[in-house]
Amino acid sequence: MTKPVISFWFEFASTYSYLTAMRIEALAESRGVGLKWRPFLLGPIFAAQGWTTSPFNIYPAKGSYMWRDLERQAELLSLPLAQPDPFPQNGLKAARIAEYLRQGEWCAPFVRAVFHAEFGEGRDISDPELLAAVLIDIGAPAKDVMTAVETQSVKDRLREAVGEAQGLGIFGAPSFVTEDGELFWGNDRLEQALDWAVRHHGD
Repeated sequence: MTKPVISFWFEFASTYSYLTAMRIEALAESRGVGLKWRPFLLGPIFAAQGWTTSPFNIYPAKGSYMWRDLERQAELLSLPLAQPDPFPQNGLKAARIAEYLRQGEWCAPFVRAVFHAEFGEGRDISDPELLAAVLIDIGAPAKDVMTAVETQSVKDRLREAVGEAQGLGIFGAPSFVTEDGELFWGNDRLEQALDWAVRHHGD
């Protein structure tokens, strides 16, 4: 029998996607759920709502709460936390790399390493040298990957992923979509998404 699968939609500028990326594989494996890594960009989705930046910047009280909450959650998960400057980070190139890698063995380690650099160390993930170094560290062919992600086909794939996310009703990250199309939003909904995927597999 095939096992249930969920799609993990993440955005590199998303603070809570950091928490999820660092724990989702172990939780999915423990429940026997397969995982699809789905990078996308929130910028076009926010722009459609009239936002030019993160809502955590638009609404200062919400942003202040988020950073304090992130400190608490990171402590519970024993994760390092450093606020990058600027926030949100420009994750376009990182997202293109993740899209290019997402069917293979390097996607998950790449995503985790980028999130760690960004929110664990406060580094600038728009820096191509940092991204190339991450690829080298995980054993991926950095030069080939950095060349490939500048091709129109990879750019188009990421653009299509944004359109797919919008079609699924995704409005924030992290989001999880089960095989039957059920949408869950937020790091605190990960367990519910996994449980739903198991209960409704094959419906």
